[in-house]
Amino acid sequence: MSKKIDSTIWAFPVILGAIWGVSEAALGIGLQSCASLASGSIMTGVAFFFMAGCWVLTENFLGIAMLVVVASLFKMFDALLLSLPLHHGAIANPIFAFLTEGLAFFILIAIAQSELRQKKYGQALTGGLAALLAVNLFPLVKYITGIPACVLAGTSYPLSLYYAPLAVGISLFTAPLGFWVGEKIKGLESRLEVSAYIKRLNYLTTSAALILCMALMVLIRLG
Repeated sequence: MSKKIDSTIWAFPVILGAIWGVSEAALGIGLQSCASLASGSIMTGVAFFFMAGCWVLTENFLGIAMLVVVASLFKMFDALLLSLPLHHGAIANPIFAFLTEGLAFFILIAIAQSELRQKKYGQALTGGLAALLAVNLFPLVKYITGIPACVLAGTSYPLSLYYAPLAVGISLFTAPLGFWVGEKIKGLESRLEVSAYIKRLNYLTTSAALILCMALMVLIRLG
C-alpha cells in the first residue's frame, strides 16, 4: 500500500482526474435547474466512482491524492473560462468538496479490511460511509474558504446534510461500479507487456487525454 506508483500507473490518476473535472462541469450544466438543491450530492456520488477506480489501478494513497489534485486543477481552469476568481464560491467550495471526499475515501479505505473491499457489499459500504463522512465534513468549508455552505431555503440547514441520504444512496452504487471498471482496466493492462514502447505510449495517452479534456471543458463553457 505504501509502494511507489510505477511510471506506467501514474497516468491513471491524471486521466481519471481530468475526466472527473470535465464531468463536474458537464453535470453542473445538466443539473443547473437544481443547482441550489441536490446537485452537490449527485456529484459526491460521481466522485466516489473515480476514487474507487483510481484505488484499484494504483493501490496507493498517493494515487488518490493525485486524482484530487488534477480534478482541483481542472476546477481552477474552469474558473479561468468563467472569468471567476479562485475564491469564488462556485470554485473554492467545490475544491474543498474534492478534498473532503478524498479524505473520507482515505479513511474508509484505511480501516476497511482487504477481504471486505473485494466483496461487492464491502465496496458499497465503503462508498456509502465515505459519502456520509464527506457530506458531514463539508459544512466546515466556511472556516477554510470563508464562504458558507449552501443551505436549504428558509433555514440554516446545510444542503449537504439535507441531501446526505441521496449522496450515500448514489455512492452505494457508484463505488462498486468504480471498483469494477478499475479491475477491468487493470486486467487489460496486465495482458500488455510493460516495455519501453508501452511506457512512451502512456505518456502520449496521458497528454492526449489532458488536451482532449481541456478542449471539452472549453466547449462546455464557451460553446
